[in-house]
Amino acid sequence: MIQLRTVLTVADNTGAKKALMIGMTKKGNRRYAYVGELINITVLEAIPFAQVKKGDVLQAVVVRTRKEHRRADGSYIRFDDNACVIIAGKDIKDPKGTRIFGPIAKEVKDAGYNKIASLAEEIY
Repeated sequence: MIQLRTVLTVADNTGAKKALMIGMTKKGNRRYAYVGELINITVLEAIPFAQVKKGDVLQAVVVRTRKEHRRADGSYIRFDDNACVIIAGKDIKDPKGTRIFGPIAKEVKDAGYNKIASLAEEIY
């Protein structure tokens, strides 16, 4: 469960390390974003000479949340951190980076982000 001004770790190799959620794409004034949803972010920390710079406004997909998420079979999934993966464009569902670090939730693949799921180390 991610809300406005939540600080997320970036789980790809675009060069961004931390990001801040500034809104949700095409969701009006919804309060929370969950695993597999598209959000707008701004980069808080980035390494030098990377693809993205500090202050860039981008779109990302939430891949991990600390708040547990209930699945249809009755089980719950919860991670140690809040994390996102930066997306290449508005209508494109491909990641900007070429590697995804850490596990991702199965709901990301169910949301149609198959490329992110295939690049991930592990899917829970």
